[in-house]
Amino acid sequence: MYLVPFWIAFLVGVLVGWIWKPKWAGQVARKLSCALTKSMQISLPWPPCFNSLNMQSHTCDSWAIDNGDQGKPLPVSPSEHDNCSIRCPTSLVNEGRSSVVTGEDLKHLWQLVEMRDGGPTWMHMMDRSTPNMSYHAWRRHPNTGPPQYQTKTVFENATPEMVRDFFWDDEFRPKWDDMLAYSATIEECSTTGTMVVQWIRKFPFFCSDREYIIGRRIWEVDGSYYCVTKGVSCPSIPRRSKPRRVDLYYSSWYIRAVESRRGNGQMTACEVLLFHYEDMGIPWEIAKLGVRQGMWATVKKIEPGLRAYQKERESLASLSQSAYMAQINTKIRADYLMSLASTEDLSKSGVGDTSENPLTQNISRVLIYGGLIVLACSLDHRVLNKVFIFGMGRRLANRANGPS
Repeated sequence: MYLVPFWIAFLVGVLVGWIWKPKWAGQVARKLSCALTKSMQISLPWPPCFNSLNMQSHTCDSWAIDNGDQGKPLPVSPSEHDNCSIRCPTSLVNEGRSSVVTGEDLKHLWQLVEMRDGGPTWMHMMDRSTPNMSYHAWRRHPNTGPPQYQTKTVFENATPEMVRDFFWDDEFRPKWDDMLAYSATIEECSTTGTMVVQWIRKFPFFCSDREYIIGRRIWEVDGSYYCVTKGVSCPSIPRRSKPRRVDLYYSSWYIRAVESRRGNGQMTACEVLLFHYEDMGIPWEIAKLGVRQGMWATVKKIEPGLRAYQKERESLASLSQSAYMAQINTKIRADYLMSLASTEDLSKSGVGDTSENPLTQNISRVLIYGGLIVLACSLDHRVLNKVFIFGMGRRLANRANGPS
């Protein structure tokens, strides 16, 4: 009787794998032989964009899992992305007001920060630290939609203004975020600081790249910052088979000064609360595994990137355009935020002390095996390919049950 959930999960995994069985199965053997020369590297195309798995093989040409995707993959050279930066003829960002990111988005982010959004309990994922940075992460599962993530990062010797500009600066981001292949500004408002930008992010070798149309805006409250970024619609930029567009996307931060952990009583550290979720078109259990295993490897890159950004800002007199836009904020009073608490009576979200239970982790493991069985059976009958597939599955599954 206790095995029933595992068999159900196994069958679901097989079903997911079978649904995923596309026309590209015959190409897998050739691609995997190239991938065998690389050790598996799993990381995130984030932050603050928590995307998912990064198993990019730079010596192999990329290919897509999307059914029906044919032809040459989209290159990642910015010069070859010129057609991406098409401006919307119908203004999404009106001068002096925003129809893209509104006060309702500020309210939602405030509710998340104050744990008043009425959502499920946050389950602990990990705690990590370096001499100049600490990092904590949680995950929860809403009734509908993809998994949601919350992280708290504290940078020593950094101001909220510098961290705000750092995360907003698309021109500098490729120096520390190696998954950002291309970025362009579609629209911007010099009054509110609202921007609509286009991102293209590199994904694992078995996926096509992903395209994001992102609306973003910043509110300032007494030297702290509510930074909202979310997926928006821009119909004049047509969808393409590659890169695949991500519609459901939310990644927002609350940035403030906090006391240094060195115990000197000085407010010389900066705390960043991030709330993130998105639907990348990857089965959620697989995406969760990639996030869990690659999260810290990617987060560690942020702190060196921030220090390099601080040095560059000290040596340069001018700002990039996106960093300049980060300094155009909508200023509000703290009592306005407090008034939001009386508009809706939402229950407080809790924070769990422990990680997900072993049953959930084991079900994830069986799901992986089920999907990989169908993938292996879709290949030709060479033993090496199947050994590699099941070996990769065993490694992923063991990581899923390993320590955070």
